[in-house]
Amino acid sequence: MTAVILTIVCALLLVPALVFFVEVLAAVMPGDASSAPSAEPLRLAVLIPAHDEETTIARTLRSVGAQLRASDRLLVVADNCSDQTAQIAQDEGAEVIRRESQDLRGKGYALDHGVRHLEKDPPDVVIIIDADCVVSSGSLATLAAAAQAAGAPAQAIDLMRAPEGAGLRVRIAEFAWLIKNRVRPQGLRRMGLPCQLMGTGMAFPWACIRASSLATGHLVEDLKLGIELARRGLPPRFCLAATVSSEFPTSDEGIRSQRTRWEHGHLRAILSEAPKLLLGALIRRDAALAAIALDLSVPPLALLAMAIAASWAISLGVELTVRASLPFFLATAAAVLFGCAVTLSWRVFGRQTVSGKDLVMAALYAIWKVPLYLGFLLKPQSKWVRSKR
Repeated sequence: MTAVILTIVCALLLVPALVFFVEVLAAVMPGDASSAPSAEPLRLAVLIPAHDEETTIARTLRSVGAQLRASDRLLVVADNCSDQTAQIAQDEGAEVIRRESQDLRGKGYALDHGVRHLEKDPPDVVIIIDADCVVSSGSLATLAAAAQAAGAPAQAIDLMRAPEGAGLRVRIAEFAWLIKNRVRPQGLRRMGLPCQLMGTGMAFPWACIRASSLATGHLVEDLKLGIELARRGLPPRFCLAATVSSEFPTSDEGIRSQRTRWEHGHLRAILSEAPKLLLGALIRRDAALAAIALDLSVPPLALLAMAIAASWAISLGVELTVRASLPFFLATAAAVLFGCAVTLSWRVFGRQTVSGKDLVMAALYAIWKVPLYLGFLLKPQSKWVRSKR
């Protein structure tokens, strides 16, 4: 019975390892997938939800404002702010609306408030940017054109940088983020498949965003929105020619809070959404929906690495004691696929982020996150909480 259960566990772990490997392999294959669609100039509205972002919002607004025309709109939703966010945004020339609600807290509610405000004079495309991001030059027009051409959401590359002088843990986190938000989506794009939404650098045709359910306090509202749109036949597409970037928080508390919110939300989405998505994809014979489901099934890489390592060690013991070879074969296959995917990602995309020595030390990063995953089992976070910068 132990061998049977272990075989099932190892087989389940092999699925995300294989998905991860295929995505990375597609991303590193030769080919130029970065060309941007050409289109007539569109009327844009850039929507920036902001909760106590007085230290970062001016830089964000300047990177956005430099790319807008007179006919475009720059709207900031000052959401339950207790600082100077709204005043700074006004000083930078943004249109500012305020939202106050102690009961309905979270980014989703701020986005819904902004979209309902835009209904009075709707744009062609709405682009959502977080209040701590810098938008690379030319990205807004490129992203808008991609969304308009697809008639569906377009997602820019969303990178997070380690602050100058950051330690190993944060540098490894930057590399893991690069894999999740650049390498894997690029692989999906190369295969002609959709990607997940990432929360910032997202462009929506007006008809698409207007009909979306945004008013939610879900921990990963972007992930939920992408799933909803995929079910509606509007799966997001990755735009390699547009980039937004931000920095990890400088405090340990901020990093811990941010990772807890993201990863607990991701794990909840895997458990609640991935099986239903995959079943729906099979019933509808929808490859795009299946791709979204399989991509979603890949858990945070630190957790996947620990799970594969544990299953390999246990299956080795079973192999040596009762000669049950199948679990060990499956666990070994998962370990090889995972290791190859990480190595390929580093060789092609990650050398400027972490050194080979740093990569070997990545096990320490996984160990640091053990309490985070235990917390999900014992007391998962369910409410949105802003991370301290």
